[in-house]
Amino acid sequence: MRPQLVIVGAGPRGTGLLERIAANAPELCTGRGLDIHLVDPHPPGGGRIWRQEQSPLLWMNSHAQDVTMFTDDTVPMDGPVREGPTLHEWAGLDGATFAGRQLQGGYLRWVYERTLAGLPPGVTVHHHPRRALRISGPREGRQRVWLEGGPRPLLADLVILAIGHLDAEPDAEQAELGAYAREHGLVHLPPDFTADSDLSPLGPGEPVLVRGFGLAFVDLMVLLTEGRGGRYEGDTYVPSGREPVLYVGSRRGVPYHSKIGYDWTGDRPVLPRFLGPAEIEALSGRPEGFDFRRDVWPLVEKELGFAHYHRLFTAHAERTAMAWADFEEKYAAAGDIAETRALVAAAVPDPADRLDLAALDHPLDTVRYASHEDFQEGLRGYVEADLARRHDPSHSADLGVFLGLLSVYGQLARLGDIGPWWHGFFSFLASGPPGPRLRQMLALSRAGLLRFVGADMTVTAEDGLFRATSPTVPGFSVQARVLVEARLPTPTVGRARDSLLRELHADGAAETPDGLLRVDPGDGRILDGGGRPHPRRFALGPYTDARTPGAFTRPRTGGAAFRQNDATARAALAFLSGSPLKEPTR
Repeated sequence: MRPQLVIVGAGPRGTGLLERIAANAPELCTGRGLDIHLVDPHPPGGGRIWRQEQSPLLWMNSHAQDVTMFTDDTVPMDGPVREGPTLHEWAGLDGATFAGRQLQGGYLRWVYERTLAGLPPGVTVHHHPRRALRISGPREGRQRVWLEGGPRPLLADLVILAIGHLDAEPDAEQAELGAYAREHGLVHLPPDFTADSDLSPLGPGEPVLVRGFGLAFVDLMVLLTEGRGGRYEGDTYVPSGREPVLYVGSRRGVPYHSKIGYDWTGDRPVLPRFLGPAEIEALSGRPEGFDFRRDVWPLVEKELGFAHYHRLFTAHAERTAMAWADFEEKYAAAGDIAETRALVAAAVPDPADRLDLAALDHPLDTVRYASHEDFQEGLRGYVEADLARRHDPSHSADLGVFLGLLSVYGQLARLGDIGPWWHGFFSFLASGPPGPRLRQMLALSRAGLLRFVGADMTVTAEDGLFRATSPTVPGFSVQARVLVEARLPTPTVGRARDSLLRELHADGAAETPDGLLRVDPGDGRILDGGGRPHPRRFALGPYTDARTPGAFTRPRTGGAAFRQNDATARAALAFLSGSPLKEPTR
């Protein structure tokens, strides 16, 4: 009987995995052939998030030149490189364009169809447009994948989960607020993929409280303004009269940093330098485990500092007081943060040129405003300064930090459980909105349709309404009948609405303290509570402790997701051909 492989999830991760299977199959697939069953209720390629049937107003969050689905020779993997076009090459766009998600969905569909066309003879893909409900079967025997509405399960010699972002049950606070909303006739929208949210209850002119200032908020802002007929004339917003008034706050109280608006020139820092495979292996090998803040963060800070100062000293030497070679030697030798700070103070005269990660992470911590209106003006100034800096090559040390963040995330993906704080910090600095979106925020703020609440925004339910406050503006509060949680659902196995993940959890699959599915960092096999890898079940993506940064990979950056896809594809093909599983390239 032909080997049977089931892949649950046909979005970018499932498509990328399929591409790696096609690339490795000529070497590893036996003459018996292979049936691949791709399970997803949404169209293959884009899946749910990147489907082509969504608002044309929604953009990607990356330049078109920074999005590729194809490997290159920078990826540390055992399989063959199969090059292909980036999004901007495929679509004929200017590389600096922020393409619409509809167009990206078309690119992904094309990648999927090209991959199918490149499969060797005897390898066949069957798409099942249904939800996978659960997996059953013994560790050493065939698995059964039960599909919604299906009369019988799919039989699988091996199952790979590539399910991406899914809905989640609300946490305790959200559940309490939701119950209050139902009792008092209010509207509470829990975390969701914004394009799927029903925004019709948000009436024209009414105040809407919004928690979350990241990418989900940007989508919400677009759909409730341009999506309701408004338009921009230069830096001025012309309302349609159908918009609500958005009161937005978050833990930091500021939007994510703008995408950098210039290209790299000159020498790149050689990364990794202080947090590479050797350091990750040492951390992984500690019998007592590790603490992220104590053991990992100092290495992260050292690596990001190296990337920052390499760029400052090599591209803007006139703003430094020491030769780069001398600084690099002393920086590497510095034994603690105090020694490093003393070195930086001596070598970098202007404090604005020094990297202060704590200040970046908490920009409003010690800031207080006398009035709500003062804060509106102050935060507009913050956004304007961020836009100016992120589009000024004289501050290209910021781009050095960006490259350092990509390198660090790629290394930490091999480490496993690193906690949610790091992912949020990375997204805040490296995965913010396009500059034009921040300029739209400024226009909406000046038009009075976007109001900033502040940092550490607190929402309470009282007197039949929701009420928001922030210590940024002492004494200020705003009440509304609508509260929107503008963020994606937290990827936790235990709270996932997806029954397949819940069944895995109940079946003994291990999870981290933060609720992520534990997998082997080498090839993605799901681990049980004793740390044993399941021989027939694999998982990739944001619900695992080996999740990688962003939805897509930038060309020639090593591609942690590509490395994982290749290792999983090779392990799966080796298993299905009867060959022993080999240790993948780390």
